[in-house]
Amino acid sequence: MKVLITGTKGFIGRNLKETLSKDYEILTFEESDLNSDWRSKLDNIFNEDLKCVFHVGACSDTLEQNVNYMMLLNYEVTKYITDLCVNNGTPLIYSSSAANYGVNEEYPSNLYGWSKYVGEGYVISNGGIGLRYFNVYGPGEEDKGKMSSVAYQMYIKENNGEDIKLFPKKPLRDFVYVKDIVIANIFAFNNFNRLNSKWYEVGSGDARSFEDVLNYMDISYTYHEEDIIPNGYQFYTCSNKEKWMKGWEPVYDLKLGISNYKNYLSND
Repeated sequence: MKVLITGTKGFIGRNLKETLSKDYEILTFEESDLNSDWRSKLDNIFNEDLKCVFHVGACSDTLEQNVNYMMLLNYEVTKYITDLCVNNGTPLIYSSSAANYGVNEEYPSNLYGWSKYVGEGYVISNGGIGLRYFNVYGPGEEDKGKMSSVAYQMYIKENNGEDIKLFPKKPLRDFVYVKDIVIANIFAFNNFNRLNSKWYEVGSGDARSFEDVLNYMDISYTYHEEDIIPNGYQFYTCSNKEKWMKGWEPVYDLKLGISNYKNYLSND
């Protein structure tokens, strides 16, 4: 049995591939495949008997300002994959984002958010499932750089002997462990006929502070001055349990997730 996973060189795609490869033959499509012939490559992949498509690949840099690059990768590829899924009757699980809510809880506030918003809209209007991830952390994010979680960034800083500073006013985030993201994707696949044509939130359902993360990691910290906080900074995110897939819930709370992640980092 075969499934297509896009973006397996990235954080979430890598974790999803590792889990699904135990039961499926994994076909992949990466950002590096985006040459002049990318549509033909996807056409050839869809000549296979695919049981599902997990469309994870995207530009995940929330600060990217190249409109053509962002919309090609995050919308045009999504649209083409969606059309192929419709034509072949293939279930599609789309990795969306809580960035769809922006800072006003209504519309996205940056290019990345809008690209995911319109991509998700096309997917669910054509029978797919959109999963809106909150603040994902965990094994496999080493290549994300400035887009990696606060847990990973501060772990590296501490190992390098750098000062650890947080924003004041205690911003709160819904931190969700990457293993729960994988479980959510598989749940969506296994319950596709019941859940399709809608989007769902995927988070822990618990808004926690950055201080909580670092305390669980046994990392000491101080604070920046307030004037360093950028305009439009998001001080609160939390997934709504009423918007989760019915029958799915996270396995890892923050304490368990950080404990698991610390073991991974210390053995890496």
